[in-house]
Amino acid sequence: MPRRHSSRRIDLAQIKTACSTCSLHELCLPAGLDARDMERVDGVVKLRRRIKRGEYLYRTGTKLDALFAVRSGFLKSCVVYEDGREQVTGFHMMGEVVGLDAISQERHTCDTIALEDSELCEIPYARLEDLTRDIPSLQRHFHRMMSREIVRDQGVMLLLGSMRAEERLATFLTNLSQRFASRGYSAQEFHLRMTREEIGSYLGLTLETVSRVFSRFQEDGLIEVHSKHIRITDVARLRGLVAQQAP
Repeated sequence: MPRRHSSRRIDLAQIKTACSTCSLHELCLPAGLDARDMERVDGVVKLRRRIKRGEYLYRTGTKLDALFAVRSGFLKSCVVYEDGREQVTGFHMMGEVVGLDAISQERHTCDTIALEDSELCEIPYARLEDLTRDIPSLQRHFHRMMSREIVRDQGVMLLLGSMRAEERLATFLTNLSQRFASRGYSAQEFHLRMTREEIGSYLGLTLETVSRVFSRFQEDGLIEVHSKHIRITDVARLRGLVAQQAP
């Protein structure tokens, strides 16, 4: 019996779903694009890219060729110092665009790694630039994404510069809660894809401090923790810790 060729299976696995029919397109794209503009966006977005847990999407110094919209999964960005220490600079989830760090120097300034099996839509940057010039709403949306990155960086600086450990972790959990809720998931219960050590690196805390604050929050009735599963049991009090640092 002749062997079947596997090329068809590979092709089917790589077929993209158009932005116009993707359930996440409202997170990635501006609202109100007409059918013609949406068709042009569909033409720019390349085939999906799948990466396994622990694989790199790109590394520091890699030339900017494309941005990536997270379709499923969870990733982290980090900088590795010469002595081997890792500083986590961000966590990325479905509906978010990664790779914006490379725009100024046209090379990536961090490593981005999958925390679980993930699927991303590849957006060639040169074609995106052309498209944003022709579609003003897309350009404004792109500028808003870049602005959110600046605000996020400012928020991390505030975390590392002025907040106590409890306030840092409360801010982190409430931010995750809001991000899950905006995607139609529960704001009270979610699974942490990152380790306690990675949370500590992002928040500027030791692993021991992160574990201690998680335990304190659970003892105080703010959250319930089962391994990596988190349930926020007192949203108001957790947000109250964050509000203490509001300007």
